[in-house]
Amino acid sequence: MPAPGCPESRAATIIGPMAIVHLIDALLTEIDTGLRTLAAATPATRPSPAADLAAEPLSASDQRAGAALMRVNHAGEVAAQALYRGQAFTTRDPDIRKSLLDAALEEQDHLAWCHQRVRELGGRTSLFGPVWYAGSFALGAAAGLLGTPKGLGFLVETERQVEQHLTGHLNRLPGSDLASRAILRQMQSDEAAHGGKARDLGGTDLPPPVRAAMRLVARVMTTVAQRL
Repeated sequence: MPAPGCPESRAATIIGPMAIVHLIDALLTEIDTGLRTLAAATPATRPSPAADLAAEPLSASDQRAGAALMRVNHAGEVAAQALYRGQAFTTRDPDIRKSLLDAALEEQDHLAWCHQRVRELGGRTSLFGPVWYAGSFALGAAAGLLGTPKGLGFLVETERQVEQHLTGHLNRLPGSDLASRAILRQMQSDEAAHGGKARDLGGTDLPPPVRAAMRLVARVMTTVAQRL
């Protein structure tokens, strides 16, 4: 053990406070990102897939149905953004962290597209946005602590279930709501790519009980977000 006052001792004293400062800085960055996500203050990096489509007139009932479904999708994108950032926050692998943050950037596009479409349809976003974000960030952070195979396996399963969820919404959307359909199809393509990337990086299949629990949580979130 280095004697008090020697260079090694002083270095150890400095490293401790610096590590705490770095952690606080990282936490403040994540809080800022979360607030921007919830306030829809972060713009998309790609144009909306619906940008070049001519606006189609919708009946009042179709407009309400579309707004409710897109509100659910917006809530899902709030959760996805938090999930990726939470896992990036705790993973120790720099390559995986970069991949997760790249995916979060695409989820940011989805978030902005869904928010814009909800407003166009005369709807509002879910009142439980802060709950979806905080809960998903915690889940992502926990997944990151599990290590590569299980942590990325969690993302593989999440993206698989999101793809199925989007397929269901495409089947339920009014046929004339071409703009929402274009957005969901692009989102579905991106989610499939995210899941494939997570598997390529080492993600493994989760046990059936865990997958079932994830489906149950997603069902509760979907039900609440569609109404509130």
